[in-house]
Amino acid sequence: MYPIVLLSVFGIASLYLGFSKSKNILLPSVLFFLAVALAGNFIDWNQGQVLYFYDMLRVNNLTMAFNGIVLISAFMIVAISGGFQDNADSEPAEYYGLMLFSLVGAIMMIGFEHLIMLFIGVEILSVAMYVLTGSNKRNLRSNEAALKYFLMGAFATGFMLFGMALLYGATGSFSLVQIQSFVLTAHAATPSYMMYAGLLLLLIGLLFKVSAAPFHFWTPDVYEGAPTIFTTFMSTIVKTAGFAAIYRLLEHSFTGVYHFWWIVIAAITILTLLVGNIGATSQNSFKRMLAYSGISHAGYLLIAVTALSKPTENAIVFYSLAYSLATICAFAVLMLVSKENTLEGQPDERFEAFNGLAKNNPLLAFVLTVSMLSLAGIPLTAGFWGKFMVFTSAADRGIIWITVVAILMSTVGLYYYFRVIIASYLKEGNLIKIRVAPFYLVVLLLATFLTLLFGLAPGLLEGII
Repeated sequence: MYPIVLLSVFGIASLYLGFSKSKNILLPSVLFFLAVALAGNFIDWNQGQVLYFYDMLRVNNLTMAFNGIVLISAFMIVAISGGFQDNADSEPAEYYGLMLFSLVGAIMMIGFEHLIMLFIGVEILSVAMYVLTGSNKRNLRSNEAALKYFLMGAFATGFMLFGMALLYGATGSFSLVQIQSFVLTAHAATPSYMMYAGLLLLLIGLLFKVSAAPFHFWTPDVYEGAPTIFTTFMSTIVKTAGFAAIYRLLEHSFTGVYHFWWIVIAAITILTLLVGNIGATSQNSFKRMLAYSGISHAGYLLIAVTALSKPTENAIVFYSLAYSLATICAFAVLMLVSKENTLEGQPDERFEAFNGLAKNNPLLAFVLTVSMLSLAGIPLTAGFWGKFMVFTSAADRGIIWITVVAILMSTVGLYYYFRVIIASYLKEGNLIKIRVAPFYLVVLLLATFLTLLFGLAPGLLEGII
């Protein structure tokens, strides 16, 4: 509850800071705001279940852990967004304000106890992301991406609202507690097909947000067209909040009909793994590859959701953190490299742009390599243990065949993740020494350090929830 109030106030404050004569005050102010919100997030730690806003929002250790991942990711992303100040056409106050407001929506999605709170959270997050996607008004690619995202997001919202209406019609309530009670009592005696239809439609809306196939079509174009800093925000924070919401919904209210929805989620999981990994192999753009990579990682996270076994909570939290750290590093290095290389007046985001990166920029090449290894699930990185936990949760439930498919798709992932590593170390290029701002470099090193630390000692996070 505290982060919601703080971020709402801070979002308004950042807009007023935009009236100041110097833009230099904005970045440190927003970082301070996020640090305060992160501290406020853990006030209720180990207090059990705490309900706020007329029992429409629940706070416990799990929701605070997800909130922490979202806020830490936002802090790192804002820290590498100093380029706003270098662009005379940018409006950093509005950008930061929208980012802070979108975090309010993400936190509502993570801790909702009522379907209306879920809908409000999804819309606050989504509307902010529609605007940020098209923030580069002079770029036709950005405009196209924003329009696609908005139109397809509107359709997904329609599905989600219709699903909520059907669930209300079947159960008589929007409260997760009341829905759970219906599933375990009235539905157990007389199956409700209206409830099944409502659950499916609601899941379609949420699966769209996390880029799960076949609701992924917007992802490559939107990721490529949006300014890279907002693509980073979208690929980490939106995905974390989306999976927290899906897990919250299914684990709390619909375990009684697991026999119904696990088949649907399992089919979507397999399709997402195939589309994400196979689609990434044919990309020439590093940014589009990361878009398909995000689709594939949605598939890995869906494995844990499908299993819904005892280790699932820790698996989703750990995987979300590992994925966010590696993705932020990958996009951060892309922003630096593409700024130095242009193609027809636009930043060069192809794999070839990284040719020879290690020669004059060994530290950036190392950061990029660690992030790619983590996304690929190579041992001694956090990504390896994230996949291990996900596969373990599926094995505990006895869904071995999904694990086999996921392992096979992981081997496909080695191809496209290693392409950029090979380009950085083994190919000749003309990249000059790239100047990196000190705080930007600190964020890269911190994310890389945490990726390696949790790869060497994954038990540091085990059991804290």
